Amino acid sequence: MTITERLLSSVQEIWAGYHTHPFVMGIGDGSLDQEKFRYYMIQDYLYLIDYTRVFAVGVAKAKDLSVMKLFAASTHTILDGEMDIHRTYMKRLGISLDEAENTPVALDNRSYTSYMLRAAYEGGEAEVMAAILSCALSYEAIAKEILKKNPEADRHPFYGEWVSGYASAEYHMENERLTGLMNRLTADYTPAQIERLIDIFTACSRYEMSFWDMAWEMRL
Repeated sequence: MTITERLLSSVQEIWAGYHTHPFVMGIGDGSLDQEKFRYYMIQDYLYLIDYTRVFAVGVAKAKDLSVMKLFAASTHTILDGEMDIHRTYMKRLGISLDEAENTPVALDNRSYTSYMLRAAYEGGEAEVMAAILSCALSYEAIAKEILKKNPEADRHPFYGEWVSGYASAEYHMENERLTGLMNRLTADYTPAQIERLIDIFTACSRYEMSFWDMAWEMRL
């Protein structure tokens, strides 16, 4: 098994819960209250700002130029790609950038990003990747599972753009680059080092579930 496969194997039960979460299911069948989605969009926008900072830590931690370039390219992909989906939705929901950027960060959100940044600062390149991958890979898995259950979900007039963005070939290719790097960085990792990566990945997967709970309950 590659290290990425080992990480995914360690969180199967947690990830299975994503697919039956009422927030995710509401996106899938189009029944989600748009006020909940509005709350989620703002918090996820704030999350992505710190998520990008984790990649930036990866740039600083990189030991060679190729790794530095990949982390740097990912910051661009998020700031000018993934966040564009959020900006489009925020415009449709009447959310200004000023409102989004001045909304208080929810406690679950702050705890999650603080944990990721701490793991990144305290570790090396692979620890940065372990903190990143749970979010990156789970969103693709969620979107593709939605399409399995609801083949027309990507054409929903409101939620379709969210589904199609995370189920897209472009998003998959970005994840392939990330997992390829993770597997390369850990080729000579010891069992103890791998266990540390599993701990980080598992914690971030649990935080992902808390994020869905937070969005569903709209809690601060």
